[in-house]
Amino acid sequence: MPHTLTLAFGKQGAPVELPDGFDYVVLEAKSALPLPNCQEAIERALDAPLGAEPLQTLAQGKRSAAISVCDITRPAPNRLVLPPVLRRLEAAGIPRAEITILIATGLHRPATPDEICEIVGDAVARDYRVVNHDARDLAAHRYLGATASGTPAYVDERFVAADLRITLGFIEPHLMAGFSGGRKLVVPGLAAQETIKVIHSPRFMREPRAVEGSIENNPLHLELLELARMAGHQFVVDVALARDRNIAAVFAGEPVQAHRAGVDFVSSALLQSIGKPVDAVITTGAGYPLDLTWYQCIKGITAASHIVKDDGRILIVGACSEGCGGPEFTTLLGAHAGPRDYLNAIADTPVTVDQWQLEKLALVARRTELLYCVPGLARELRSKLWGPAFDDVQAAVDALLEGLPPGARVAVIPEGPYVLAKVLASAA
Repeated sequence: MPHTLTLAFGKQGAPVELPDGFDYVVLEAKSALPLPNCQEAIERALDAPLGAEPLQTLAQGKRSAAISVCDITRPAPNRLVLPPVLRRLEAAGIPRAEITILIATGLHRPATPDEICEIVGDAVARDYRVVNHDARDLAAHRYLGATASGTPAYVDERFVAADLRITLGFIEPHLMAGFSGGRKLVVPGLAAQETIKVIHSPRFMREPRAVEGSIENNPLHLELLELARMAGHQFVVDVALARDRNIAAVFAGEPVQAHRAGVDFVSSALLQSIGKPVDAVITTGAGYPLDLTWYQCIKGITAASHIVKDDGRILIVGACSEGCGGPEFTTLLGAHAGPRDYLNAIADTPVTVDQWQLEKLALVARRTELLYCVPGLARELRSKLWGPAFDDVQAAVDALLEGLPPGARVAVIPEGPYVLAKVLASAA
């Protein structure tokens, strides 16, 4: 009998049938259980933070505060975390008019007014100053010098100028920085493109340790920590999410210590091991909101690449209801015949906006066969992908399986980049 399961796809999901004859390994997203009282946990974390004074104590004597929050592409629970943070800032004497909430867009598009309400909640959107970061406006950033390795540090003036600088985020595997959260809400979240381009250059993107689940000796992670310190990052509130995207744990306090505690928690909750590489992988962009664009869906491919054999196959499924992504990224598609051509072309040239996402894709595409079901991507752009594209999810799955030998091992990852999987011989 065929196996039936549902892949994360847009807001509704996509059911598929998996025919008999193959050895399926279904890697469901693991997580900790949701907290029975997340509001109590948030309050407790703010009042007894890791390596720092309680937030209200830290805020006393400060005249202004800036809070960096994730944009619409991340399911961060700002509606729950922001109100208790804001109450403590005002209780410490910071006037509401001197509190700025910055949407950490990096080089993503700005949030619309409706999306701002979705990100921070209607009441906060109405009563507080909530503004988009704009990485392309260099004059809106302060130059803080250069890192030890030479990265120019340009960070949003509104964040740097505040007396108290806070970030709110959540921790999940990230295709370059190892894990999201913490320092990423400063750089690249609030950085100018002049900084963002350097930290996404081939020097970092082709580093074997700059991958999902890795912060130990990850040079990009270390660079981001240095940049965040230069910007005066003082307090972090990061959460871990359960599978239903409710809060599973809260980590607040000194940015490095609190973020590390969160990374350790998420690693232990998410990591899955298999004994040997698989022949093929069916994966996704994790559904809404992460699969709004093809740019974000690439994370599903890079996460799956760690468990597929060389010359294996990967199918990515993503709704892409907003299309490709930014204009620079869209222009890059189809500009080179294949992944090796692309990697050679950008190796020693000035970095352009968004080239890094395609670079990460190319590093996988040069050793595997890629198939795509991204119906929201314009047909013209689909024709430029490195591999066949399909309109229908089931048709794409059937194409992936066609020609595989009987008994071939096929991994299915319904929630794509929310699964952290590695090949460990001891797991056989």
